[in-house]
Amino acid sequence: MVETIERSKLRDVVADRLKTFIMEGGLKSGDRLPTETDLAAMFGVSRLSLREATKSLEFLGIVQARPGRGLTVGSVNMQRVTEYLGFHPAMHDVSPEELIDTRVLIETGVLPHVARRMKQNTQLYDRLNAINAELRQARSLVRWVELDIAFHRELICASGLSPLMAFTDVLSVFFKRFRESVKKAEWSDGIESHQRIIDALKLGRVREADQELRTHIESHRERL
Repeated sequence: MVETIERSKLRDVVADRLKTFIMEGGLKSGDRLPTETDLAAMFGVSRLSLREATKSLEFLGIVQARPGRGLTVGSVNMQRVTEYLGFHPAMHDVSPEELIDTRVLIETGVLPHVARRMKQNTQLYDRLNAINAELRQARSLVRWVELDIAFHRELICASGLSPLMAFTDVLSVFFKRFRESVKKAEWSDGIESHQRIIDALKLGRVREADQELRTHIESHRERL
């Protein structure tokens, strides 16, 4: 058991060193990395430890192992990152207050980007409006939560900031933790709040949308 823990720690240390090597070297997706033998010698570890580290990074798409080419720098697989964050036990230990603050920070932060992109692409508004229309028809808590998550996830996606997609699973964790709050919420108020947010964004009124979204998310704090 102790040996397993030590190997796990060593794998993480080697993975961190490899990520630092990539960043400090300014390497980009597709660039070749040194061989396993050279990297193991560089980090002072066995090839087995090196391989365990690269496997963990390969899962997230940070590195790729290709037959005949060896190791190359990969492209981060945002879907895998999202799945990992949503599953990770640490996400379920976060306090309710921290979850609320995290949502406020992430979702209000994307609003200027969403407003700017809405001017160029009216379909962004149409998609959010369509989800809100479905919410008006929701009759069960399960369906309501499903659509509410979809609305806020689409709001983040509408920013076009792909790295933030990794954090949309915070929404699933949030709604699981705030199930009782959602049950007590006035659903019609939530729908109208959504509408005011997207209508303000469509008109480029970011500050108005920001204030509405903050009030919308922080209403859960009052029901804790």
